[in-house]
Amino acid sequence: MTYETVLPMWNAVRDRFFEKANALTDEDLTLQLGDQSIGRLLFHTGEVEYIFADWYFDKNIGEVKKPSLLSKEELVAFLMESNAFLKDAMKDLPEEGWHEVKETRMGNSTPLEVMGRLMYHTGIHAGQITDIQKFGKQ
Repeated sequence: MTYETVLPMWNAVRDRFFEKANALTDEDLTLQLGDQSIGRLLFHTGEVEYIFADWYFDKNIGEVKKPSLLSKEELVAFLMESNAFLKDAMKDLPEEGWHEVKETRMGNSTPLEVMGRLMYHTGIHAGQITDIQKFGKQ
């Protein structure tokens, strides 16, 4: 039941983020504010999805090829793969596992709580990308 409840909310947030990423150009990826570029934010978002799948959903990451931060094609593929990996991990978690506290370097959380954090995280970075597009420099 938890997977079926969380998945539509995750899809709503993640699909919106993906649409934003997919609309970018390779040139947009180099835009930055301070030391944060759009390319780095896209990579970081996918990287966190892999890490959370490992830490909170017990899905071994294995070998993940880092995309070029200057290639929209590679970053979009990476985001598709990280999302699929996370959703598979969510689907495979037994119902009772959603409510078990996991101890990680980020502190103690249940997978259910961490999905709220991940949705928030994704939304924050979507907003940062918008700000960088408006105010960033190459």
